[in-house]
Amino acid sequence: MSDSRRDRAKRGRSAARLGAVQALYQMEVTGGSVSEIRREFEAHRLGGAIEEEGGDVYHEADIDLFRDILAGVVSAQREVDRLTDKALVAKWPLGKIDPTLRVLFRAGGYELLGRLDVPPRVVIGEYVDVAKAFYSEGKEAKFVNAVLDHMAREARPGALDPR
Repeated sequence: MSDSRRDRAKRGRSAARLGAVQALYQMEVTGGSVSEIRREFEAHRLGGAIEEEGGDVYHEADIDLFRDILAGVVSAQREVDRLTDKALVAKWPLGKIDPTLRVLFRAGGYELLGRLDVPPRVVIGEYVDVAKAFYSEGKEAKFVNAVLDHMAREARPGALDPR
C-alpha cells in the first residue's frame, strides 16, 4: 500500500473513532437507539474535522470501523464498564465520570477487548487524540491515557511490556 493510501486509511480510522465517540455520546445523553443514531451519523454527520498542522481537515471515516465500535460497545458494555471501573479510583466510579470521558473509555475499552488486531498502544494513542479534540486543556487527555493504559494492562497482560 502506498504511503498516501496508508495515510488516508489511518485518517479514516481516526475519523471513525471520533465519529463513534460522538455517536456514543449522543446515545448517552438522548437515550437514542444504536441503530437510530448510527443511521443519523452515516447519513449526516460521519467523518469530522481532525486537527492537523494548518487547521482542521475533514476526513472520510472508515464506516466499517465506525459500525464495529458502536455495535461492540453496546454488546460488551458491561464487560467494558467493569474493566473501566477497575482502572478508576474507587471514589470515582464510571457513573460519576463526565459523559464524554465515559464514552471515550467505552470505545477504547471495547477496542482493547474486542479488536485484538489493533495494538493497545494504537488504541490508547487514538483515544488520547480524540480526547484532545473535545478538551482544550491537557489534563483530560492525560487522564484518558492513564485509564486506557491501565485497562490495556488488564485486558491484554504483557502487551505493553517494553519491546
